[in-house]
Amino acid sequence: MFDRERWGEIWQTLSRNKLRSFLTAFGVGWGIFMLILMLGAGNGLSNGVAGAFEGWASNACYVWAQTTSLPYKGLPRGRSFDFDNDDIALIGKRVKGIEALAPRLQLGGWRGGNNVVRGNKTAALTVNGDLPSIMRIQGTYVEEGRFLHERDVLEKRKVCVVGRRAVQLLYEPDEKVLGSWIRINGVYFQVVGVHMPKASAEMGNDQTAVIYVPFSTFQTAFNALNQVHWFAITAQPGTPASQVQADVKKLLAVKHRVHPDDDLAFGSFNVEEMFDMTNDLLTAITALAWFVGICTLIAGVVGVSNIMLVVIRERTNEIGVRRSIGATPGRITAQIVLEALTLTLIAGYSGLLLGMLLLEAVSSSGLEGAFFAKPEIDLVTALVALAVLVVSGVLAGLFPARRALAIRVVDALRADK
Repeated sequence: MFDRERWGEIWQTLSRNKLRSFLTAFGVGWGIFMLILMLGAGNGLSNGVAGAFEGWASNACYVWAQTTSLPYKGLPRGRSFDFDNDDIALIGKRVKGIEALAPRLQLGGWRGGNNVVRGNKTAALTVNGDLPSIMRIQGTYVEEGRFLHERDVLEKRKVCVVGRRAVQLLYEPDEKVLGSWIRINGVYFQVVGVHMPKASAEMGNDQTAVIYVPFSTFQTAFNALNQVHWFAITAQPGTPASQVQADVKKLLAVKHRVHPDDDLAFGSFNVEEMFDMTNDLLTAITALAWFVGICTLIAGVVGVSNIMLVVIRERTNEIGVRRSIGATPGRITAQIVLEALTLTLIAGYSGLLLGMLLLEAVSSSGLEGAFFAKPEIDLVTALVALAVLVVSGVLAGLFPARRALAIRVVDALRADK
């Protein structure tokens, strides 16, 4: 295998026609280069999506009240209704498979007017009335201070947790945020924390421009007594979020006298379904990358095999001489396979290296977006690519070798005569 004379002969054979060897190797190198590039891009998309929704519960669903579209029990269509505090306990008691339940109230939001004031600065920000359990559902972490506590809710404390964008709009760069006071719709709240979203993508309003206040405080401070705007819910492991969502809608339809077939009375959003669709899409993209890359690589390997057939035709007499002086079929086969394997591995490894260098350059250049980050391949993928190269190289030499052995010794010796 590591006979110096044999490897010298292989190198001599490949360098006999440098242009032909280069063009053949280019096909293989381009194939593995494209394979690595597409797999890396697929991983970059996967990493980007994972970062875009980091921290968001993948088994969550959201339910809110809309307007009825069907009359029911003497009530007309087009009726508006609101969730209330009783619904919180009702859902927690009657719906099975719930892991976390977080009612929410909201003030301001997209296209809202200036509703938050500090000194001579004003800003239009989203104000959410939440329970501490929202942290288990929504991708947010506390950058400074703390988040809402259960005692804040029980005692209806006028405290808030502000987003980083809110800090930029309401404070000077060197001002202390924690412990300061802001006015929301005329009501003063003390800032106890600063939050930042974990996810790079926005689901709804800009999460850095959100202010969290205790749910109970929101109800009393902003005249929203016995109101709930919507529910955020996560399902227990093994329970589909779609099932929990359907059960909640069914229960609330009975409670608020909504027709069982009125699909427009409740709005909902299922994060689990979105995650499943995204995962299916990423799987399809990865499969497509492997398919296109392997097909391109096969085209290059076929080129190697064809070139080896040409080489064998040129060396027919040489093969005949070797067989006449006792060279075994196995040795001749090994020689041809090694030549094809060497050409394939050199070209493939070059393509692999160039592909990884390009991915590293893109990753270090900062050319990333909300749904694209760190295009890279892992060690397993690289090893699989090398294994594909080895198998391809062996196959590229095996068929020409069988063709060489099929030539009779007498015909081979007469080939140049």
